[in-house]
Amino acid sequence: MPLFRIHRLKENHRQQFRWQPHTPGLTHVKPRDYEPGGTIEAGSEYAAWLRLREAGEPFQVGDLLEIEGASLRIYKYIGFEEVRWVVPEQTPASVPDGGGLRAQPSGL
Repeated sequence: MPLFRIHRLKENHRQQFRWQPHTPGLTHVKPRDYEPGGTIEAGSEYAAWLRLREAGEPFQVGDLLEIEGASLRIYKYIGFEEVRWVVPEQTPASVPDGGGLRAQPSGL
């Protein structure tokens, strides 16, 4: 049985997520909007959803399930859909000497 990692949507983002219209296709989410929610062993996303509900820790709209090394799924009103993490781009370190760039003379 696969082991799922649970990511719970932070409460301050939950209402915003609830009122967004459903958009088909791949959804992108930010890791900073989630907090760890533990792990659960289940045969599928829906089996994990059912086990969490029976345990008194129901999945809420916006929460994520991650299968180690495979996929990330978000729980929406219509069921589970695939998502991807949005990873911010790394800004290049500033170069103190201007990076070897020199101003070109104008008028050439």
